[in-house]
Amino acid sequence: MKRMLIGWLAVAFLSACSSSSSVDVSDLNRQFIAAWNAKDSAKVIDYLADDVQFLQGETHFTGKAEVAQKWVRETLPTIRDLKTNVVSSAVDAQTAYEGGTFSVDVLPESPQEPGGFGEGNFMLLWRKGADGNWKLSYAQLEGLPVRARN
Repeated sequence: MKRMLIGWLAVAFLSACSSSSSVDVSDLNRQFIAAWNAKDSAKVIDYLADDVQFLQGETHFTGKAEVAQKWVRETLPTIRDLKTNVVSSAVDAQTAYEGGTFSVDVLPESPQEPGGFGEGNFMLLWRKGADGNWKLSYAQLEGLPVRARN
């Protein structure tokens, strides 16, 4: 009986430790995408780590200031209705990621032009900071050519 009690206590302790150090990566991404779709650039930028990296094709931005300007502020006004379909995800005590496919409506550059539809693959990697907050550390998008909407 004593052995059984010790076993249950060990399981309870390990479960408590693992639940306190993990994060719901789906919830992190939902919050990030909700801020993006609300065009709340300040909130989107707040999710970025100071050393964040962004890759899209041959484009590579490094650091919060560059990623905020060249990805967030320049892209945010040109798209709407970002959606993701998660294919893979994992979480440990310090990192979390989701990867899969995305789709987005691309706004026309002028009223006379048609809007577009973009889609492709994505991967978002989050890291837990020393302060306990989770920040987006790495974002990679591989998009197909934008198709015009009729």
